Amino acid sequence: MNVESIIFDMDGTLWDSSENVAASWEETVRSKGDPQLRGVHITGEDIRSVMGMTMDEIAKRLFPQLTVTRQYELLEQCSENENNFLAANGGRLYDGLEKTLTELSESHRLFIVSNCQKGYIEAFFEYCGMERLFTDYLCWGDTGKPKWETIRLLMERNKITSAAYVGDTEGDMESAEKAGIPFVHAAYGFGGELPQEKISAIAKNISELSEIFG
Repeated sequence: MNVESIIFDMDGTLWDSSENVAASWEETVRSKGDPQLRGVHITGEDIRSVMGMTMDEIAKRLFPQLTVTRQYELLEQCSENENNFLAANGGRLYDGLEKTLTELSESHRLFIVSNCQKGYIEAFFEYCGMERLFTDYLCWGDTGKPKWETIRLLMERNKITSAAYVGDTEGDMESAEKAGIPFVHAAYGFGGELPQEKISAIAKNISELSEIFG
């Protein structure tokens, strides 16, 4: 695939942080002592089921018993604890990640666009030490906009005229389509099978990205 820049999703594409995110959220929920949260337990499967959603959508899905105001308050508390927890403990980096990103960075500019909160991408960098390989990044916490609009804002900011988006979910695929760029399916992630006609290439593991963009 002949593009100048590669824009990556985070969760299910670069790493799987779901178990540690769940641990940090569970810790936060338990610390609140809120009667409305009695019996609520956050698991890795819960987190994987909402990966790719914006943070406000996640709050509605996981804490439907709370008012919107309380959802946002708890979300902010969970997010802050999550960022600190992941900076120290990280997530599971996909096999061959650093080698593949290093190879790709030699001939492409690399970027990240995620639906995460502010501080999450920075926590990833603090844990894995790979910030040097990326030119720029942007997230929902920065823009408050749908992922496709965040992609376009990143492209405008960095004067990107030729790019592909690498992600694992249907939402990633639709975001790339709306942003007007090709979509590469990280089939090793959380998203399962996607419509072949909307996919420009498929990576069964992260190392295959070197061949796709080689």
